[in-house]
Amino acid sequence: MCGIAGLISSEPTPGVGAMLKAIEHRGRDDEGVWTSRAADAEGRRACLGHRRLAIIDPSPAGHQPMLSEDGRFSLTFNGEIYNYLELREELQGKGCSFRTNTDTEVLLAAFAEWGASACLARLNGMFAFAVWDNERRTMTLARDRLGIKPLYYAQVGGKNGASDSFIFASEIKAILASGLVERMLDAEALNQYLTFLWTPDPHTLFRGIRTVPPAHVLTLTGDDDLSVKEWWDVSFDEIEEGRTEEWWRERVLETLSRVVRMEMVADVPLGSFLSGGVDSSSVVALMKEHARPRRVSTYTVGIEAEDLRYDIIPDDVEWVRKVNELLDTDYHEAMLSPDVIELLPKLVYHMDSPPIDMAIPSYLVSSAARSTLKVMLSGMGGDEVFAGYPRQLAMKIAGALDPVPRMLRRPLMRAVDVALPGGLPGKLTAPLRNVKKFARSAAMDFENRYLGYGTYFTDRAKEELYTAEMRERVRGFDAYYLHRRYFERVQNAAPLNRLLYVDMKTFLPCLNLDTTDKTSMAANLEVRVPFLNYEMVELAARMPPSLKLNGFKRKYILKRAAERLLPKEVVWRRKAGFGAPLRSWLRGPLREMAADLLSVERLKRRGLFRPEAVQRIVGENLAGREDYNLQVFQLLTLELWQQIFMDGAPVGPVK
Repeated sequence: MCGIAGLISSEPTPGVGAMLKAIEHRGRDDEGVWTSRAADAEGRRACLGHRRLAIIDPSPAGHQPMLSEDGRFSLTFNGEIYNYLELREELQGKGCSFRTNTDTEVLLAAFAEWGASACLARLNGMFAFAVWDNERRTMTLARDRLGIKPLYYAQVGGKNGASDSFIFASEIKAILASGLVERMLDAEALNQYLTFLWTPDPHTLFRGIRTVPPAHVLTLTGDDDLSVKEWWDVSFDEIEEGRTEEWWRERVLETLSRVVRMEMVADVPLGSFLSGGVDSSSVVALMKEHARPRRVSTYTVGIEAEDLRYDIIPDDVEWVRKVNELLDTDYHEAMLSPDVIELLPKLVYHMDSPPIDMAIPSYLVSSAARSTLKVMLSGMGGDEVFAGYPRQLAMKIAGALDPVPRMLRRPLMRAVDVALPGGLPGKLTAPLRNVKKFARSAAMDFENRYLGYGTYFTDRAKEELYTAEMRERVRGFDAYYLHRRYFERVQNAAPLNRLLYVDMKTFLPCLNLDTTDKTSMAANLEVRVPFLNYEMVELAARMPPSLKLNGFKRKYILKRAAERLLPKEVVWRRKAGFGAPLRSWLRGPLREMAADLLSVERLKRRGLFRPEAVQRIVGENLAGREDYNLQVFQLLTLELWQQIFMDGAPVGPVK
């Protein structure tokens, strides 16, 4: 796990030096810069940079950027190739020799031997890398199948007739540090951000800066011809019918065991996050089998009882302790009690975007783990692969209402929504919120219903929120256009698989994986996600959907497989998501901060939102009439983001 950066321009080396300084936190073990000879008549050169967090072969032999033996290719690489030993053996059979024991050198040799497409198809890992071809004067960027590792780029027009510059990096702040990109808000991306809490690939909140989407390869030729093409996609076309449930149960357990073992490869201390749910507990149980006789180190973060008063997050710590006793791990526990006012601006800085609540516990548990370890495994991805989210079950329940005429469904659901309170404390807090969210979208058609469950500001709400000027800037933008495109791709798949596909292309990489990468790397920690190993993803895509969502049982076949590893009370217990107690904090430590950042004066100066609309949202949330906690937090962190990245407010990395 590292940080990469690069630049093609007439004088790229100083710019890359500044870029690497901006992402020093991603790798403090080593730094490297390599610059090519002149690549064109204008004298432009390619410069690659690297910040190293040494995991495999941590010796100086793993220094990057790394050059091929013949000097043709130069590589800067972020991530891990789990099957590098098998690829190394295959390449040695073709006459390749190796100077190091790194996966970096294997990746470089594979690219040189097979080219981009055939090389990528052979890789099992998480990665984002760049290769400069000295012979053809081309730059190739590639990102892993699921988007576990981030990669951003910008192409900037030259001034006074100069040629374009091309910039890429693991984080946006590095691209900004080059000094070549103007800091401007992208109105279309803002419209998407308000809708979902995040922006879908390839958009970012910065105009002119885009992501290389997951499973895509970008090629830039010497004449500045840029192309971005998809190199892999999951398919639901080959569902294996006729297999018994027991057969699938064995395949899931065998595959999970294999990928966990594969992802334990490291030459440094390694452990796992533990939340007490089936996903992380299964990973730890399998790690224990593969790590014997060594105990597995585990880390968890809990929430104080007082902070749960307003929230839907259950207290998982007691369950984590039970799993720890069962598996006898080297257990570390921390309670979530940060100085959130001080921490929040620093997380905004590290995320390059306004963070969601999940970023706070994610950073804190990563920071705690980094005190003893360099690599952690995580249970993330189980919900996306095996249908573990409540909204997927809600879609199934809402589908049962489809025979009811829409003219009856809509007023009925609207009445339910209006009648129920949204933010009052008490035992019924979570059920009431979920019923209201269900009612708001249940009467819609299939696609819009699911999109509604993931919407925070509707188009109508944004119309009321925006100033007149902003309404004009976003007019004609459809926040859902990428989601609809992904729905269209799998229009013939089973309904549940269509939902999983859309989430895998949007919600998973753009929110969950991005947050995990940025918060863990802020702590200089590598996080691996076995459930998102493509072998597991492709296995789940071949199984009948009823094995993922069976009646009202989510992640059914995964839980049946996990019964071989864990007690049923752990496997089948109810568990909520991983987040912070925002509802309590917005009434406590964050209340004054929200009032300041969302004051009438600030909102007027910014010119994006109508102050009266924002004040109404804040007021209804505090009164408990509506559950607008995420929306208030969204607006609060957006203002912090603008202060840091647009206004240049001083804030440094988390130490």
